[in-house]
Amino acid sequence: MSFFAGQVAERTRPGQRQDVEEKDYIFHAYSRSEGVCGIIITDFEYPKLVAHQLLSKVLDEFVSKYPKSAYASATKDSPQMSFPELKDYVQKYQDPQQADSIMKIQKELDETKIVLHKTIESVLERGEKIDTLVQKSDGLSAQSKMFYTQAKKQNSCCIVM
Repeated sequence: MSFFAGQVAERTRPGQRQDVEEKDYIFHAYSRSEGVCGIIITDFEYPKLVAHQLLSKVLDEFVSKYPKSAYASATKDSPQMSFPELKDYVQKYQDPQQADSIMKIQKELDETKIVLHKTIESVLERGEKIDTLVQKSDGLSAQSKMFYTQAKKQNSCCIVM
């Protein structure tokens, strides 16, 4: 993976982002014009937008913390290359829905939609039940009118003396 990440970093032009799929992973790369490139390796389920947001934040903080001269000639074992903030970012971004405010809002919207659909369905079911009750009451009303007219006809024949 390290070799492949290095190849992706070398092939990403400054100022560009790219996503490269390799086996079961996606290598998200962001190369800055200052000569720094960040790579994040995720699975296919991890959102690309969140991965690139993380890359941007980490590289912004790295570039603001270290001048170009500090990392231009550095190797991976150089002491000036330590960046302990990276662990905090990785922990924070383990759950992309909590880290990304847009995803968090989208999740809340999806949950609200589900609740609204259930509510609308129950209201429609009640409406159908009300329609059935109205039809039954109309039928009962018609039957009671028929009963009334038949009873009136039958009672009209009787004469009380």
